[in-house]
Amino acid sequence: MNTTLIRESAASARGAVSASAQGTHIAIRGLTKYFAGRPLYENFDLDLPKGKIISVFGPNGCGKSTLINMIAGLIPIDSGSILFEGKTLAETKIGYVFQNYREAMFPWLRTIDNIAYPLRLEGKTRAEVATRVDELVASFDVKFDLHRYPYELSGGQQQTASIMRALAPHPEVLFLDEPFSALDFEMTLFIREKLQEVFLATATTMVLVSHDLEEAVYLADQILLLTKRPTRVAEILTYGDARPRTTATLSAPSFIQTKAASLEIFQREVRR
Repeated sequence: MNTTLIRESAASARGAVSASAQGTHIAIRGLTKYFAGRPLYENFDLDLPKGKIISVFGPNGCGKSTLINMIAGLIPIDSGSILFEGKTLAETKIGYVFQNYREAMFPWLRTIDNIAYPLRLEGKTRAEVATRVDELVASFDVKFDLHRYPYELSGGQQQTASIMRALAPHPEVLFLDEPFSALDFEMTLFIREKLQEVFLATATTMVLVSHDLEEAVYLADQILLLTKRPTRVAEILTYGDARPRTTATLSAPSFIQTKAASLEIFQREVRR
């Protein structure tokens, strides 16, 4: 596999804002967020590209999940702006996959009704809902009974259903907050494969938070590396190996190089 590893410093990343605007999906300007009187983010600027998978990685407590939660509107910001190709969040269709799938799924609804829930919110007809659910079932090669309640399923099955629900309304941006952290390795490999298939078919912009560096690099087109708080962009690495990536990717020189560069930056920021 041939790839070019591109490194952007925090300053160059900010300076590239206007130059890369055509390919920007999410533009963050002046983002400020305080907790207990202390800044977590302060005058934070960032552009996230359209049609790419961006992994967010950084030291503990730097606000990785908080960042995507603010972008997704789950946590209010103190000041600043976040626009999606010039649109507000209210004008943008997003999907969100939570780390804790047990709390994310509605326990009083059957799994199939959980998946269909956002479609019904949109006012889709019964036929449209059935068609879309059937598409997702085929795409994820679902073998378990969707007419069971979430608590009757395994953790991997629940997270699969959670991802299907997030994808059901064809989101413009899909946020994933450590979606593999509670899964076994076999299920992690399966979900990685399915997410790549969805991405190759739809080019949906995806923003992934991970505490696993290997996972963050493996799925990413860009690795967004953050500093300790008050959080800034340490560097942005671009990783360009072809998809679909497989277990063989993990031993490719380009993957090893990108992972090593990411680890070097991470350790530098932890020591500061």
